Amino acid sequence: MHKLIINKPQFGWCLYDWANSAFATVVLAAVLPVYFASLVPARGAELFWSSQPIPATALWGYTVSLSMALVAIAAPGLGNLSDRRGWRRRLLIIFCLLGSFATCGLFFAETGQYWLAAVLFILGNIGFAAGNIFYNAYLPDLATGHDTDRLSARGFAFGYIGGGLMLLIVFLIIQQHTWLGFADKGAATRFGFLLTGAWWTGFALPSFVWLKNVPVTTGATHALRTPRDYLKIFADLSRYRHLRRFLIAFLLYNDGIQTIIAVSAIFAREELGLGTGTILGCFLMIQFVAMPGALLFSKLATRFSTKSAVMVSLLLFTMITVYASIMDSAVEFWGLGFAVAIVLGGSQALSRSLFASMIPKQRNAEFFGLYAISSKFASIFGPLTFAILINLTGSNRIAILALALFFIVGIVLLMGVDVEKGRAQATDNAQTLR
Repeated sequence: MHKLIINKPQFGWCLYDWANSAFATVVLAAVLPVYFASLVPARGAELFWSSQPIPATALWGYTVSLSMALVAIAAPGLGNLSDRRGWRRRLLIIFCLLGSFATCGLFFAETGQYWLAAVLFILGNIGFAAGNIFYNAYLPDLATGHDTDRLSARGFAFGYIGGGLMLLIVFLIIQQHTWLGFADKGAATRFGFLLTGAWWTGFALPSFVWLKNVPVTTGATHALRTPRDYLKIFADLSRYRHLRRFLIAFLLYNDGIQTIIAVSAIFAREELGLGTGTILGCFLMIQFVAMPGALLFSKLATRFSTKSAVMVSLLLFTMITVYASIMDSAVEFWGLGFAVAIVLGGSQALSRSLFASMIPKQRNAEFFGLYAISSKFASIFGPLTFAILINLTGSNRIAILALALFFIVGIVLLMGVDVEKGRAQATDNAQTLR
């Protein structure tokens, strides 16, 4: 039996997930999407490239896509800089502060100021996503073998608890806004954003103490300055055929996962007509059920294999997505929320540890930069597809149903990944990519 936390660096690593998951639950998933929709006029938002106003759901999808595109473009250079200069901890701190301060700034986004909310969200999401490049890069240094699966799952478990507690606090503030002295739910919501940013910074401070800087790695001494340098990184992946296949599969199925997270709240509000209390209550349930779900899938990975456990989670996600396109009640929304909670943590935690097991340890941050590209391009195409389909068809349900294709193609590609060969290729090419 393994202890939950073995040492301070591992505890600090998990604690950062506790800290930044407040952004994931309150800003990315549950509260800001609903609040953002309330800021957009009923007729829609005016955009210079469209002759017709854009619905709130589509504008939110475009905003998420833009923030992820910026991270995807910068990710290889950030990872290379971290390995080349030994700045992993420094960059983690910088992007943590960027994200938390932008989150606090949402306090000033009042009625009608949806453009201010969009800009602050983009900055906050950049801080969140870019910071995770360096956070994830610590994983192979902190655990090996099946301990990597366990530690990754525990990190997500910490995140679900921390994010869930912050969401519960914000939920109570919004629901009891009159008793707490706020003028309305909007004012209470904006105060919740301020608390979320403070939570992120406050709980990250011990992580910055216990997670130490890593030495400069000799395999990443070449700076990325030109487009050719960036393209060479992707060419290097030819030495890691199974890792490359996994990244493509991950891009596709994570596309579906991240889009579900990003649009489910606004889908529930606009399509199902559910109130803020119902939506936030369901997200609270998801947070606390996802924690044991992540640990359950960690045990499945130990009993069978990490790849098999991931594939089971993706099959379940496919069925969830298909049913989501035809649901029409709050009860069904809660039922699907429970199903998502069971598989969400396992799919994310085990994907991260599976990737970590197939990379050369000397260049963790650079390779997790590639992981971030795959993850963030997923966060671009999914919401973008969702937004475009709404514009073309006028149907949120068709947009949701289309996400099933991302899971199906991802499963097919993942079937062709030989994990043991991928690990052997990482060992054989551990000294250099170029």
